[in-house]
Amino acid sequence: MRIQPHGISNSRLKFKSEVTVKNLLSVLVVVAASTANAQDAPTEFNYPLAVTATADGVVYVADRNMPGIWKIEDGKKSVYFQGSKKFRTPLNAVRCLAIDHEGKLLAGDSSTREVYRFDDAGTPQPLTNGWIGIPMAMAVAADGTIYTADLELHRIWKMPKEGSKEPVEFAVINSPRGLTLDPDGHLWVLSTSSKDGQIQKVTPDGKIEPFVKGHPFNLPHNIVRADDGSFFVTDNYEHCVWKVTAEGEKEKWVVGEPLDRPVGLCRSGENLLIADPHIRTIFSLAPDKTLKVLVSSPVDEIKLK
Repeated sequence: MRIQPHGISNSRLKFKSEVTVKNLLSVLVVVAASTANAQDAPTEFNYPLAVTATADGVVYVADRNMPGIWKIEDGKKSVYFQGSKKFRTPLNAVRCLAIDHEGKLLAGDSSTREVYRFDDAGTPQPLTNGWIGIPMAMAVAADGTIYTADLELHRIWKMPKEGSKEPVEFAVINSPRGLTLDPDGHLWVLSTSSKDGQIQKVTPDGKIEPFVKGHPFNLPHNIVRADDGSFFVTDNYEHCVWKVTAEGEKEKWVVGEPLDRPVGLCRSGENLLIADPHIRTIFSLAPDKTLKVLVSSPVDEIKLK
């Protein structure tokens, strides 16, 4: 028996039951659709929204308007997966990416309200049967546990590494957009509008503790944690990457050109990777603040300081 989580409407559950059936059909045709699209696969970024990287440096980029996912190796990009432009088909609206504990790619898709894991053949497999509302970020624990930020339902969902038809409600936080884990298993949540502050710590047992109170960020999108306990946050409207120390002190760490509207953010070794969709560019940001273009697609000339 499914217990309806507090605050989730019956209409949403009705939609979910429809999606569950549709997902079964969609997954059957997803390989065929991707193969057909390969005949006219794009060669340039359209709207690179999210980025993630494997331990050995392979980079994946979610392109909201392709729609689909790019793969970057040795500085060259190629289409990894191209979804259909038909709404409510798998990966029609990829909003977040992550690498799981085994090095496999995870993708959160708002079109099918789903989190997918790509298998060894490169085929996306659904993990929740359409349980998620709008997946905006994911974080993966060392044991494979997957946390997903749900922008629509204002929840953080938790599920085991193999997925779950009914993920567990781990925390309720308004407008969660970014997630990052620390070595002690605390989940750090970036919010755009929570009354309890824009960065909150959630303990392994689900207790929520405010960290950055108030609303110092304008339109924050993603957060990552550095080894020294500091955090980095992309802020679309402020055209910057913020740094927040382990004590909660905030500064605009890198701001303005060549950054335009930074959104996606992940770690790659000691560097940060930044997805800037408005200028169709993936940047690499070093600890000394050196900012380099990793891969870009033609737009107005990008000038590095």
